[in-house]
Amino acid sequence: MIKYPHTISSKLPEVGTTIFTKMSALANQYGAINLSQGFPDFPIDERLIDLVHQRMLDGFNQYAPMQGALALREVISTKLKDSYGVEYCPNEEITVTAGATEAIYSAIAAFVKEDDEVVVFTPAYDCYVPAIKVHGGNPVYIQMHAPDYRIDWDHVKKLVNVRTRMILINTPHNPTGSILQKEDLLELEKIVAGKEIVVISDEVYEHIIYDGQLHESACKFPELRKQTLSVFSFGKTFHVTGWKLGYIVGPEKLMSEFRKVHQFNVFSCNHPFQLAIADYMQDAQTYGGVSEFYEHKRNKFLQAIEGSRFKPLTSSGTYFQLLSFEGITHEGDVEFAERMTKEYGLASIPVSVFYNSKLDEKVLRFCFAKQDETLERAGEILKRI
Repeated sequence: MIKYPHTISSKLPEVGTTIFTKMSALANQYGAINLSQGFPDFPIDERLIDLVHQRMLDGFNQYAPMQGALALREVISTKLKDSYGVEYCPNEEITVTAGATEAIYSAIAAFVKEDDEVVVFTPAYDCYVPAIKVHGGNPVYIQMHAPDYRIDWDHVKKLVNVRTRMILINTPHNPTGSILQKEDLLELEKIVAGKEIVVISDEVYEHIIYDGQLHESACKFPELRKQTLSVFSFGKTFHVTGWKLGYIVGPEKLMSEFRKVHQFNVFSCNHPFQLAIADYMQDAQTYGGVSEFYEHKRNKFLQAIEGSRFKPLTSSGTYFQLLSFEGITHEGDVEFAERMTKEYGLASIPVSVFYNSKLDEKVLRFCFAKQDETLERAGEILKRI
């Protein structure tokens, strides 16, 4: 073993293996159905595979432009105009990224300095806070609570001050499946107006929203848009999470700073995949029909658990369903999730891990981006508990 001449201190001493890795490993160990990690278990559209193959044969196997293939940026611009009625310049205001996580990390790196404060709403996806801390920022936590996970904007107003550099929102929301309404974005717009605050809007589940509701993108609000970088994901929309492709949009002033970091982080992303997606998105139904597809999955899962002792919370978006187990056991959610994996053969994610305070409201997160047969088997297990 190599002995170092001095102790090397960690910039993230509290960060260990993620709960997703732990629960998936436990599921593999016990042969459990894995509804913990958020990835589909069904095949992707063969046409998309064919398009990738063709672009490889066409010779697009070297670096793409740093900001992304122009053909894809142009398609993104058209999609945003069709979806939200807003125009983003393909050259100056759109950048293709190595997934949404890289986009969020690079955006935080570009703007957060030592001792800056970043408002984070918990339960929060686990990539936000480590990126803030590693760049010297201080996360300011605002808790949301079951069953509806609404934001108390009056509380936000009290916490915003001259050190607030960024506010990070997520809609549709992982892990809760809640969504922000128009009134929420208008409140945020008023809070940041005239202040040197950058908003990061994580909208990776934009096309996975249910019950006839609309996705309220930060792009749709003219004043808010001036201070916002919005993040999107091809992986979530096209069931290709392993491709690690997404994009970020925002005004030129913010985007130019973002690209300063992005170019030295990954420089550019998978070239043939970008061009294949650009070809694929010429048909708007490739993303326009995603909500209907996943609403069927959500309803299938809810039907499968009818008669169980678990209480479903409202899932308005994402491909996650929260189930309350209050009244079933006095165990904590981490302990119960682990026991359920080992004894019953079904893996989920305890929601307390998404809180900085590890707030335990007896809720587990289940991913329903699975084959119908998988969901039916999971439902049978839950009805036995």
